[in-house]
Amino acid sequence: MAESRTLFDPATMGAIELPNRVLMAPLTRNRSQADGTPNAWAQTYYKQRASAGLILAEATQVSVMGKGYKDTPGIHTDAHVREWRKITDAVHAQGGRIFLQLWHVGRISHSSLLPDNAKPLAPSAVRAQQQTFTENGFEDCSEPQAMTIEQIRETVEQFRDGAERAKEAGFDGVEIHAANGYLLDQFLKDGINDRDDDYGGSPEKRMRFVSEVIDAVATVWPRDRIGIRLSPFGKTNDLSDSDPEAHFTPVYKMVNDKRLAYIHVVEQFPGADVADETFEALKRLRKLWDGFYIGNGGYDKDNAIAQIASGHCDAVTFGRDFIANPDLPERFRVGAELNAQDPDTFYGGDERGYIDYPFLPDGTDIDAQDKAA
Repeated sequence: MAESRTLFDPATMGAIELPNRVLMAPLTRNRSQADGTPNAWAQTYYKQRASAGLILAEATQVSVMGKGYKDTPGIHTDAHVREWRKITDAVHAQGGRIFLQLWHVGRISHSSLLPDNAKPLAPSAVRAQQQTFTENGFEDCSEPQAMTIEQIRETVEQFRDGAERAKEAGFDGVEIHAANGYLLDQFLKDGINDRDDDYGGSPEKRMRFVSEVIDAVATVWPRDRIGIRLSPFGKTNDLSDSDPEAHFTPVYKMVNDKRLAYIHVVEQFPGADVADETFEALKRLRKLWDGFYIGNGGYDKDNAIAQIASGHCDAVTFGRDFIANPDLPERFRVGAELNAQDPDTFYGGDERGYIDYPFLPDGTDIDAQDKAA
């Protein structure tokens, strides 16, 4: 019988040694500068959370056309690299590990956020019945343009460039964002991908773009420092699939063949319950992947421990709990009460609700250290 594992056991994930299995999910906070350069507060924010087994930094656009919300960070200019380097240095100084999530939103965007008021890019010209966050507040997503083959190739190269810049910025690895209704997920699911070329039709053709992005990133990073995020049953951002288990079976097999460091699966979304049959399908898909598996969505301490002990997960990412508890692994370890969350400060704003959540009384408040320095 395999030895039971817990949240607090160390783990080997590809080339990375994790001190625990309480990982920080990539969390959009809308606090970067208008040009995508991270704000100086982000150094403290991430440093405060360096006790995570791994920090997955917030989704970060690989190009100007990849932007979908105001004040989200980029990784496509020298200025971006310089500021991210300060963040990775701060995390590493605290003994932490940090990956960057490479992102392109596709059709979940508004023309006012894009160069020359361009139409957002998508596999097909199908407008998302969804709103996004612009300088004017929440606005309906703009009508997208169906990507040409040349635009697909350019975007693959943008992911490669983002991977190169992430390495220059000092990250320990990268995660490819192919979930939650953004561009790569838009290609994977037949809810909007109605292309009839090499990037549409069968599941194998729909996943070609994702495969090419993985291979491009792997020219920069060793595969044991690359992860991918998927959401097979996700319907967020007005996306759907007619048969997720059947259509994602070849996707899982393809990713398994790529021998990446991990697969990170969004199993549940906030406010939505996972039906028993859906979770059973997720477990069947999970068996197609024989590497490190990170579960996400709907987890608390107890069910994370249970799913890790059962072998379903190797680690779990926590989102809102990490927003409100910079010392979350220690709180879990000692059974301490969690801080109350302030949803009004999740997206946008200043330091409040970002770097001012308290540590345990006998813990190390890194923000306080900074103020005293």
